[in-house]
Amino acid sequence: MTNTAKKFTDLIVWQKAHAFVLSVYRMSSSFTKTEIYGLTSQLRRAAISVPANIAEGFKKRSSAEKVRYMNIAQGSLEECRYYMILVKDLGYANTEQLQLQLDEVSKLLAGYSKAIKTNNKKL
Repeated sequence: MTNTAKKFTDLIVWQKAHAFVLSVYRMSSSFTKTEIYGLTSQLRRAAISVPANIAEGFKKRSSAEKVRYMNIAQGSLEECRYYMILVKDLGYANTEQLQLQLDEVSKLLAGYSKAIKTNNKKL
């Protein structure tokens, strides 16, 4: 974290989370129409929550608040992880690539949260 981000879109974790959302939208567009208000809606909502919470937490003033929003984003990622299992088990789509993206975002998010906590201790 040598370069200080000026806006949330500068964060690699946000960029990767946004790419994950785009992938979720592409994949879920092929789901059966009976799922439009069920799994499609729930999966998309959970996926969108990840970069949205990263963005919202970015401008919070206290480190504790920032970390709280990153934790909410991590929770939404875990919700997506379950939906990926369900999508695969229902035979709606191959989720292997999305799982890899999800894992990457999760690791980046954990690292970002740790950096926020570490930088706070230095103050």
